[in-house]
Amino acid sequence: MKRILFICLGNICRSPMAEAIMRKLVKEKGVAEEYEIDSAGLIGYHEGEGSDPRMKSHAYRRGYLLNHISRPIRETDFDEFDHIICMDDSNWERLHRLAPTLEAAEKIERMTDYCRSHVIDHVPDPYYGGAQGFENVIDILEDACQGLLESLE
Repeated sequence: MKRILFICLGNICRSPMAEAIMRKLVKEKGVAEEYEIDSAGLIGYHEGEGSDPRMKSHAYRRGYLLNHISRPIRETDFDEFDHIICMDDSNWERLHRLAPTLEAAEKIERMTDYCRSHVIDHVPDPYYGGAQGFENVIDILEDACQGLLESLE
């Protein structure tokens, strides 16, 4: 079983979108039973809420269903997941401060390290932007999730 946890700040835009894309990819490939995929946030401000309605709308138009409920990262996540994949450098730094051990910190990866066609160093937060920001994030995450799946297979 390959266990992947996607992380962003509030767990309402980028990380649930990455989770939905990855779930769809492994299902289409016929390997869904080989994966555990989840997402979480670095803050608990949105805990218990669904994804941002704007992200849900853009996702739906692209064939994704965002039904994740926001939750903050837990210390046990560092034990339960093999890959903890973050969206930007701020996430990277905060995750390293939260990691309970060096072994746990070694599981932290950057989402954009898996991009195949986008040359970018972070997945921008679309929360304060317009519609194009959400579309851009989905484009980046589709690219990176495909690259991640290829690296794991």
